[in-house]
Amino acid sequence: MSNREEQLAAFGRLLDIMDTLREKCPWDRKQTFDSLRQNTIEETYELATAISRHDMTEISKELGDVLLHVVFYAKMGSETGVFDIADVCNRLCDKLIFRHPHVYGRSASGGENAMQGVSAQNAEEVSHLWEQVKLKEKDGNKTVLGGIPDSLPSLVKAYRIQDKVANVGFDWEKKEDVWAKVREELDELQAELMKEDGEKEAEFGDLLFAMINAARLYKIRPDNALEQTNLKFIRRFNYVEAKAKEQGKELKDMSLEEMEALWQEAKTIPQQS
Repeated sequence: MSNREEQLAAFGRLLDIMDTLREKCPWDRKQTFDSLRQNTIEETYELATAISRHDMTEISKELGDVLLHVVFYAKMGSETGVFDIADVCNRLCDKLIFRHPHVYGRSASGGENAMQGVSAQNAEEVSHLWEQVKLKEKDGNKTVLGGIPDSLPSLVKAYRIQDKVANVGFDWEKKEDVWAKVREELDELQAELMKEDGEKEAEFGDLLFAMINAARLYKIRPDNALEQTNLKFIRRFNYVEAKAKEQGKELKDMSLEEMEALWQEAKTIPQQS
């Protein structure tokens, strides 16, 4: 592992390379904030995939790709004099200090909106504290739900909505109470599905929202849980497909019973579970 001096030198090297590429590479010179946006989203998802697989080598690589985009945007900002990488880092540092009065105290947080005498003994107390602090920030969120990005994936957005309102007290008194809501939404969905012109999509959304709420209450990240199931399904289905080929068969020509037999076989193999 490198020491702090080596880390700073590596970051400085990255900034120097970015300066050179922006000046001498036609592709890098052509890029704008808008042209890089989709690439940034894709790189973030690639990092998320590496994290879900716990592949540390790939995580390190994908973190580099995400960092490149941070440096790229900062470089473009500096060219118009709006901001540079120092502004990015300093604003982040100021925000981190302000949002951690339980660590840095009132004097470190500074300003008339700083909170004094606060403490947080666990992660849950810190989450509640953050919602209070964010509302006090000069350029922070003016409403509880104001800081949720419009472009968040719906599953993640639903979790964040529920988490934020829970931090200001809008939550179930007992987590077990959520299951009555889940059953209620399931009944309503089934009733709508029986109708010719029922509100199927809206009711299905309500059921999903209730299930995500249940996941939050039981300390489960629904996006992580669903991704684990996605990966498990892919592994098992790949096994079915491979076994079918070994038998000289095409999946489309197999009966459901034949495929189900291979599926059950896949479930007995440890790495397929």
